[in-house]
Amino acid sequence: MEQEFEKTAMRVSTVSIIANFVLTVFKLAAGVIAHSGAMISDAIHSASDVFSTIVVIIGIRISRKASDKDHPYGHERLECVAAIVLATILAFTGLGIGYKALGQIAGGDYAHLEVPGRLALVAAVVSILVKEAMYQYTKICARRIDSSALMADAWHHRSDALSSVGALIGIGGARLGFPILDPAASVVICIFIEKAAYEIFMDAVDKMVDKACDEETERGLTECALNQEGVLGVDLLHTRVFGSKIYVDIEIRADGDKTLRQAHAIAERVHDSIEKTFPRVKHIMVHVNPENP
Repeated sequence: MEQEFEKTAMRVSTVSIIANFVLTVFKLAAGVIAHSGAMISDAIHSASDVFSTIVVIIGIRISRKASDKDHPYGHERLECVAAIVLATILAFTGLGIGYKALGQIAGGDYAHLEVPGRLALVAAVVSILVKEAMYQYTKICARRIDSSALMADAWHHRSDALSSVGALIGIGGARLGFPILDPAASVVICIFIEKAAYEIFMDAVDKMVDKACDEETERGLTECALNQEGVLGVDLLHTRVFGSKIYVDIEIRADGDKTLRQAHAIAERVHDSIEKTFPRVKHIMVHVNPENP
């Protein structure tokens, strides 16, 4: 399973880097040739994707390292660190784009703003199609291997697709006689980028601070324990998300007249069943309480 995780993550990341590099060069050239500030801003966004995917690769590589003396619980949280770094890159990229665009709008001299050429429109359409395809592909793979860093990269693709939609509207409006819409589109791009950065950051932080699993997962864990022979009830269930993994502490109830070996066997059944049923569970601590008369 670990090999499948890394193999999938590396394949998706390699495809992402190649696609983003080609898009960056194409959009930057189109923006310069067609005199479109919105398309140049969009190209900068795509360039940040290349760097962010490299960050994702580094985070995933490190997070897959085996437990050691200094890190007995593993390195999974380093994937969350990679997602936080990615969110920070996104946020600063968006702010830079927004600052420049607002400066053009605040200047008030719209008559001297250049009207974008047709090539900028073509670049925007191509970018929308490619980035939306990359979003769908990366999202499917991220869900299959349950990678928060890869899911963050998927949303980076979606934010780029949405920013290209804004660029398309702005460029089209500018060509129709409203040049102010080109920098206005850059402001819209900035908003989309900041929203994506915030969502990625908060998701990573939740996984860094031992947030509990969702209620559906906890219900499934409880039912799995109750279905084991000898379990009379579940007194307590604590879960925490550790990077892409789940840690479980559960207290079950059993017949107080059972021997220590029998009680241990019941706990082992609960442990093994949960581990088999829920692949994300990395560590389980099972405590057995005696059933009160």
